Amino acid sequence: MPAKANDVGRYGMVVVSNRLPVDHEIGPDGATRWKTSPGGLVTALEPVMRSAEGAWVGWAGAVDEEFAPFENDGIEIVPVSLSAEEVQEYYEGFSNDTLWPLYHDVIASPQFHREWWDAYVAVNRRFAQAAADVAADGAIVWVQDYQLQLVPQLLRELRPDVVIGFFNHIPFPPYGIFSQLPWRKQILEGLLGADVVGFQRVADAGNFTRAVRRLFGYTTRGAAVEVVGPDGDIRHVVARTFPISIDVAGFEELAARPEVQARAEQIRSDLGNPKTIMLGVDRLDYTKGIGHRLKAFGELLAEGTLAVEDVTLVQVASPSRERVATYMTLRDEIELQVGRINGDYSTISHTAIAYLHHGYPREEMAALYLAADVMLVTALRDGMNLVAKEFVAASVDEDGVLVLSEFAGAADELKQAIIINPHDIDGLKQAIVAAIEMPESERRRRMRALRRKLHENTVDHWSKSFLDTLTGRGAVPPGIPETLADGLRELATAERLLVALDFDGTLAPHVDQPEDARALESARVAVDRLLALEDTRVAFVSGRALVSLQHVAEPSDDVLLTGSHGVELKLDEPEPVLDLHGAEVERLDEVSDILTALSRGAEGSWVERKPAGLAFHTRRMSPAAGLSAQRSARGKVKAAAPGMTVREGKNVIEFALRPAGKGDAIEKLRAHTLATGVFFAGDDVTDEDAFAVLGADDLGLKIGQGRTAAGHRVRSPEEVAEALALLADFRAGHLEAVRRERASTAAIDVIRG
Repeated sequence: MPAKANDVGRYGMVVVSNRLPVDHEIGPDGATRWKTSPGGLVTALEPVMRSAEGAWVGWAGAVDEEFAPFENDGIEIVPVSLSAEEVQEYYEGFSNDTLWPLYHDVIASPQFHREWWDAYVAVNRRFAQAAADVAADGAIVWVQDYQLQLVPQLLRELRPDVVIGFFNHIPFPPYGIFSQLPWRKQILEGLLGADVVGFQRVADAGNFTRAVRRLFGYTTRGAAVEVVGPDGDIRHVVARTFPISIDVAGFEELAARPEVQARAEQIRSDLGNPKTIMLGVDRLDYTKGIGHRLKAFGELLAEGTLAVEDVTLVQVASPSRERVATYMTLRDEIELQVGRINGDYSTISHTAIAYLHHGYPREEMAALYLAADVMLVTALRDGMNLVAKEFVAASVDEDGVLVLSEFAGAADELKQAIIINPHDIDGLKQAIVAAIEMPESERRRRMRALRRKLHENTVDHWSKSFLDTLTGRGAVPPGIPETLADGLRELATAERLLVALDFDGTLAPHVDQPEDARALESARVAVDRLLALEDTRVAFVSGRALVSLQHVAEPSDDVLLTGSHGVELKLDEPEPVLDLHGAEVERLDEVSDILTALSRGAEGSWVERKPAGLAFHTRRMSPAAGLSAQRSARGKVKAAAPGMTVREGKNVIEFALRPAGKGDAIEKLRAHTLATGVFFAGDDVTDEDAFAVLGADDLGLKIGQGRTAAGHRVRSPEEVAEALALLADFRAGHLEAVRRERASTAAIDVIRG
């Protein structure tokens, strides 16, 4: 049963993860002690949680022990207990012997056991209940990773008032692999309980939405999934990428410490000061490709391409899941491989491979990164691989070479690394030799580019981006963010540009009387400038009826128009396109009578008739009264005219005969204009359909607060006008540069000809 209002907790933000951000220790005196765990997730979320009076729900790591909630460094810690059997079946079993191999492309065979699944469900239910117990009314709950994929839906059933996010730190597999899971539908249902589902890579988000379409038939539009509820209502779930990162500044500060740099020198000395130190740092896991790099290195030594006197490989393989049989076997295989290579090629004074089966503190890891000349990341499949980013962050001297698997999420960002396919042993060998022999100038050029990219997306950026998408509740600062300006500059280079704009709240400030709305003069000027540019089209995309839009917008003949959420179109023909059947007109009249009668009893509300629907406005009512009136309207219309498409907007609920939305309008406009780049700006919930269909080469701009799939946000229509003016500047500059280049090329051709 959902929690009652007086049963809710007091924490405005709740993070739910398998493990707590603190480690449980028993002191010499037998007393329980708690030590903050190192890690980027904790670093990123600690300040946010303190400011929001946050609570962290998770397992303490101790079997068959229960701990009362306690405060640690300003964060409420809420331990969840697990029995020894649950650890074996939920964690070691279903999480790490079923889901982990399945989600990593079946590098090892997943095991499917019903008792493991039952334990997974039971533990997820316990985590959901713990979160429900401590979350305040309307709290933000952020669930972390694959061990807790059922929590979002279980929590939604308990607490429909909270805002739920989920982030998947590991890959999400293609449907052909995911479909092997007997409980595939239950997993998807669990994830779709979230408002936002985050992934590391574009391919992961695509795999998820494809699985949703195949198994449920839900409509997916770009990053948005239309989840159909039991009563036919549609709830939008955002599924998109938020590539995680590290505490870049923290690692740089660590690497710059004199004692860490001295330790790096000592490491080199202890290894015999070889010309090149190669480094691998991994959990001992079959997904990391440790065996592949050892094979490549061994062959290079066998061929004489590399000499043990010149090159040493340091392999840190931290212990992992040592009670799982697959990992026991893997350790034996890796250590046998290391032993053979060392036995064949090491000398009295030089060891081929320094193999370290330990975990190390951050200071020692920073020293190892500093000591290394070449970093080898040969993952066969990895959600991100933060080791690659840590190596780059620690390279404060702007030297060093990163060899990076294309199957690690980090390869999407760190493109100046030497990108390899770890399955291609010959290619891996060539990459290792290229890294060792790379000239200093090229090493530094690549590392500078890698470090610039790393600074663009730190762990703080990651958490802020996710939470902004999840809530949009933070105050939106005035002005044009630098990231938006950069995006506009890049978009301006599109071969054919479409600038599509919502009207109310975007070009024009909201007013009480819709017929009084007018675009800002600065917005009008910017639109006219864009219209004057070649290969640039402008469109107004509105929920208003087309006649109303034309009245308030007073568009020039060159502006393309779509009204009634895409049902009405006026492109380059003189008359708008709309086709209603007689039965549809009768249904519209019936709904109009219902809403008009309701409006008479709800002071401050009014009904707007549109060609293919009706809007019930509550802008002049109090929020509580408006919400109540909208709920009443929804219930009455649903009972009398089932099948109407319902859209909830800002102080308005709309009932449409046809399911067309602004996303459909954008797609039609794109096809009509043959646009290669699209800019869309909007402020309402109904604009999310349009944001959802935007591609990688497009730009979405959300005005104001609220959850959104748009990549950028500004405060008000004033900033929209400023952004349009910037886009016009960038576009004009780009077109002029193209003209000059063409003229120069033509002149050269004349001279040559």
